[in-house]
Amino acid sequence: MYAYVGSRTTRERHARGEGISVYRFDARDASLELAQVVGDLVNPSYLAVNSRRDRLYTVHGDRSDISAFAIDRGTGRLSLLNTQSTQGRNPVHLALDPQERYVVVSNHIGASLAVLPIAGDGSLLPLSQLEPLEGEPGPHRVEQKHAKPHFNPFDPSGRYVIVPDKGLDRIFSFRFDEGRLLPASSVDSRETAGPRHLAFHPGLSMAYCVNELDSTVTTYRFDPETGALQPLQILSALPQTYTGNSRASGIIVDAQGRFVYASNRGYDSVAVFRVRPEDGCLEFLGAEPSLGKTPRFITLTPDGRHLYALNEDSDTIVAFAVDSDQGTLKATGRSVSCGSPVCMVFA
Repeated sequence: MYAYVGSRTTRERHARGEGISVYRFDARDASLELAQVVGDLVNPSYLAVNSRRDRLYTVHGDRSDISAFAIDRGTGRLSLLNTQSTQGRNPVHLALDPQERYVVVSNHIGASLAVLPIAGDGSLLPLSQLEPLEGEPGPHRVEQKHAKPHFNPFDPSGRYVIVPDKGLDRIFSFRFDEGRLLPASSVDSRETAGPRHLAFHPGLSMAYCVNELDSTVTTYRFDPETGALQPLQILSALPQTYTGNSRASGIIVDAQGRFVYASNRGYDSVAVFRVRPEDGCLEFLGAEPSLGKTPRFITLTPDGRHLYALNEDSDTIVAFAVDSDQGTLKATGRSVSCGSPVCMVFA
């Protein structure tokens, strides 16, 4: 199996990355061995892999582009297929629909969602829909000047696309029908929360949203018939004793739905929550230091035995062992150097 890491590359981002790094991944100890670096790419940030694991897609942060790559299943190496415009500045996330006929992209500064069809060979066709996001911006004078969609996962059924919007303090739900986004519902978050990323529970009709600006996690009940979200609970992702500035980033749920993990930037750490089986709400267990600066992205390995923290500003990918009973994290002592890492996927 291979791990693919996207990195920031531009001076404007004070970045040190080279492009997309391809690593041979050993599940036994979470070790990573560099196999390829695809350079000459501008900010290949968020990545997505298809179900056959032979195509990889990346958005190019701070630009207006998305690219498709072929994956050599034998060597893991990437080769560029093509690039298309998302017709909106700073695409930050992308998700394939369940049939893998379309890709949906969040244009963060463009305040829009882009839909692009996928050709039979996995290459990208020109944009077919550009859906603007509109509403009253939140009160944060710097971060909430306009709509800022940051994430657009499909719900477990594949019928809905859920979009946390950091600029509007709102989460949108869109029905996805024959390649088109149709507005379904929305829910407001707390003022200046700045909803950023969202993860679904694998067995319950629940979703968990990490809020960037106030470093909290909100628990929602999700209606799979209508796409609506009902807020139930909000918890800090920081210890009570931490009084400094921090912003949250990523969020993931383990495959058994027992634990939720969220990353903090400032108080550089990975927050650990236990999922209460009786109602799906969360209990904060603590926050494990990420052993690096600015963990922009976290991910569990496919077998769930390890977690990686991608420390963007200290150029490291650090491996942690996951306690399967308690959900707690313990550093393995394994890490690799990688310039400005911001996303990791497996194939």
